[in-house]
Amino acid sequence: MSDPIFKLGRRDFLKQVGLNLGALSLAALLRDEATASEQAAGLPHFTPKAKRVIFLTQSGGPSQIELFDHKPELPKLAGTELPPSVRMGQRLTGMTKDQKQLILPPITKFQRHGNSGTMLGEWLPHLGSIADDICIVRSMVTDQINHAPAMTKFLTGHQLPGRPSFGCWASYGLGSMNSNLPDYVVLLSKMKRGSDQPLYDHYWGSGFLPSKHQGVKLRSSKDPVLYLNDPAGFPRTLRRDMIDGLSTINRERYQQTLDPEIETRIEQYEMAFRMQASIPELNDLSDEPDETFELYGPDSRRPGSYAANCILARRMAERGVRFIQLFHPDWDHHSRLKSWCVSRCLDTDQPSAALIKDLQRRGLLEDTLVIWGGEFGRGVAGQGDWKSPLAGRDHHPRCFSIWMAGAGIKPGFTYGATDDFSYNVAENPVHVRDLHATALHLLGIDHERFTHRYQGLDFKLTGVEPAKVVEDIIS
Repeated sequence: MSDPIFKLGRRDFLKQVGLNLGALSLAALLRDEATASEQAAGLPHFTPKAKRVIFLTQSGGPSQIELFDHKPELPKLAGTELPPSVRMGQRLTGMTKDQKQLILPPITKFQRHGNSGTMLGEWLPHLGSIADDICIVRSMVTDQINHAPAMTKFLTGHQLPGRPSFGCWASYGLGSMNSNLPDYVVLLSKMKRGSDQPLYDHYWGSGFLPSKHQGVKLRSSKDPVLYLNDPAGFPRTLRRDMIDGLSTINRERYQQTLDPEIETRIEQYEMAFRMQASIPELNDLSDEPDETFELYGPDSRRPGSYAANCILARRMAERGVRFIQLFHPDWDHHSRLKSWCVSRCLDTDQPSAALIKDLQRRGLLEDTLVIWGGEFGRGVAGQGDWKSPLAGRDHHPRCFSIWMAGAGIKPGFTYGATDDFSYNVAENPVHVRDLHATALHLLGIDHERFTHRYQGLDFKLTGVEPAKVVEDIIS
């Protein structure tokens, strides 16, 4: 036992065993990750009402008090302090926690629209023209009070970065309807004035899902997707030969490692090759008639505008893109609510309504789920001097409004209610995770059964807390 050769051999033996066990464990984990996508093979779980989703994401927190949640008694309480019995000690941001909570009455007037009699603020006249086609949910709830965690939760189901976004889950579960375009496409509005509100890549990131499911961001510049075009004089046949060669090398490497990201790399090279032809055709609006631009409004001819992106969203829906997400920022109106909120409504009101009309007349609305909304709402107390035209509203997660339309959504319907101050939900709360569960249900997916195994846990979009499908808004 004291022989140094024996001791050396034992060390080598133990070292080698440790390395082999580590390699076996790694291989097992990689096999789990590689085969996890097979869990999605049985989807959809039942016949879907929606084939695709268009998510019109309004980043910053649109004010439900001015737009969707009519409170006719609030003007009588202007300048009075919000009763403690209403606030119930709920958290405020650092921007308003040290000021008196004095009520800022609605700046807009409301009126009824359509046969449904839906009440909408006067800054949304075009939305009023489709009041009988949309469902307004006035009782949305989240538990995050600051933008980044609230938007992260709104899109991924969790407030911390690192989880897959909703669009990635849709891609993972249902796959592609058009092999020449990505499953999940993201469009960011090019604002007329600069916005200091960032839009982080993890909002459309794939998290622990294979990276082939992450959102592909299309830019409004000459090159919609960076590094997609070949250099001048580079023949397409040579590109094809190069990709075939890379694919052979990558497949050999995959057989050795079972790393699912190698499969992703192979598929993304192929997708990029096909997109070299499909993306320029998609982005070229020259074949759209003048009537289209008139429908979507005067800003629709400006590349990168929200209106132009709405036209692109319809074109993607026609071409079978599974999940289309538009981001329009600058709804964060801590001041100048009367002017800045009006500007955002001018950006989005006509194009959003036009998109619904356009989808409807082309027979696409019946199987396209459209969602419009932001990460939270705005509070009833004014930020700054409530009497000043410079007054605004602070973040408010306890109640906010969104609207939905299309595949399986009950049209001309308003769901949920808030208290007299638009501060707390009074009827039928809908948490963000309930929204996710409902949208997945419309896509034919049971959110409880739709999971992905990662690091030994079965993750799902709706998380571990109870989530429900809001059956009352489904026709």
